[in-house]
Amino acid sequence: MSTGSTPAPPRGAGEGAAGRTAVVVEDEPTIADAVARRLRAEGYVVETAADGPGGVELCERVSPDVVVLDVMLPGFDGLEVCRRVQAARPVPVLMLTARDDETDKLVGLGVGADDYMTKPFSMRELVARVNALVRRVERARQLVGTPAAAGTLVFPVADGELVVDRDQRRVRRAGTEVHLTPTEFDLLVCLAGSPRTVLTREKLLEDVWDWADASGTRTVDSHVKALRRKLGADLVRTVHGVGYAFEPAGDGTTG
Repeated sequence: MSTGSTPAPPRGAGEGAAGRTAVVVEDEPTIADAVARRLRAEGYVVETAADGPGGVELCERVSPDVVVLDVMLPGFDGLEVCRRVQAARPVPVLMLTARDDETDKLVGLGVGADDYMTKPFSMRELVARVNALVRRVERARQLVGTPAAAGTLVFPVADGELVVDRDQRRVRRAGTEVHLTPTEFDLLVCLAGSPRTVLTREKLLEDVWDWADASGTRTVDSHVKALRRKLGADLVRTVHGVGYAFEPAGDGTTG
């Protein structure tokens, strides 16, 4: 894995890791050991598993704060691990993929992963992204019940209304509930908070992922694609070379 020049880590990288539990599910011992050592150096309590069934059992047993999960695993793959872990208890997941394949990443995001990295990867960047995921979850918990998280946004769409309930973190389109991952929900709220305003990829990356570096903008693109698959392609407009804009059907917005 890379050890060369790396992007600057997110703000506050390494803060708040003490006492947090990370599970690493990786069948390559060299990678698993290296990731575990680095996360422990950051203050995490780290547990490891080398196959799919072991990863699910470990997550059930220790209830981790974050999971680093390889896609290709013996027993069953990381996608199935992610499905089972998220069904039991929502937890931020960083997936590791061996191929830089957009389809694989979209499938991973679709089963509940929050972020992904392609091998070989920078260990420094992996740690920074893990820290950012943990901070985002903590920030969401702290915002519950505060004015910043309160209220419901309602937008007209082609087949009815899109309702974004920020208190309960639930979304409905045309009366049907749509299951979004925590990252997808945060991305939607960020876009919907400024309807018809173009937000750059870098701005979205900073506000949603707490990762202020252009190296991660493809993560934004993949999550937007996943959001479109669940909510419809009509809601998010691509501004080529710049970023994205949330585009409800009419002018009315309440919340």
